[in-house]
Amino acid sequence: MTAPGDVHYARASGDVDIAYTVFGEGAFDLVVTPGFVTHLDLQWEFPWFKGIEALAGACRVIVFDKRGTGLSDRSLGFGSLEERADDIRAVMDAAGSEQAVIYGVSEGGPMALLFAATYPERARALILYGCGARFREAPDYPIGMPDATFEAFMDLMAHEWGSGRAYSHFIHDAPHPEEAGRFLAQFERSA
Repeated sequence: MTAPGDVHYARASGDVDIAYTVFGEGAFDLVVTPGFVTHLDLQWEFPWFKGIEALAGACRVIVFDKRGTGLSDRSLGFGSLEERADDIRAVMDAAGSEQAVIYGVSEGGPMALLFAATYPERARALILYGCGARFREAPDYPIGMPDATFEAFMDLMAHEWGSGRAYSHFIHDAPHPEEAGRFLAQFERSA
């Protein structure tokens, strides 16, 4: 299996530094636009990342920590959707990628969509996984979370972040729950 790649930085709009890594070889580039929060040094420990890591045999994989998370600049907030989509361009430029398959995961989906619409010549294809138009239900979006569920989720994030219990909302049936809890606590504090 592939070892973690070196971490590099791309200078994005607003003089924000975006951390990224490149690994694998293949006929095309794949840019992974991650969801929620990430950490380039720790993501290799997540079972779900093994699927991304396995793609290294078929393509050159470019993964980054979005602005405001992980090893990217964190003190400047998250930025607008337009700035965050342009971060994909900055990372691709820094990694020497002219065109790539853009893979938007969860909350990274809107960034991936906007990037592909803004730079269609640079998006070879677009893959969306676990994305939605919004999280909260609305009159025109009945499949979103009910208000009470959304508020409980936000309360959990606000009060449990850093303990390992907040992120565990996304991870179920860990083979070693105590070990997973310690890792998730570290990940939450770092991401």
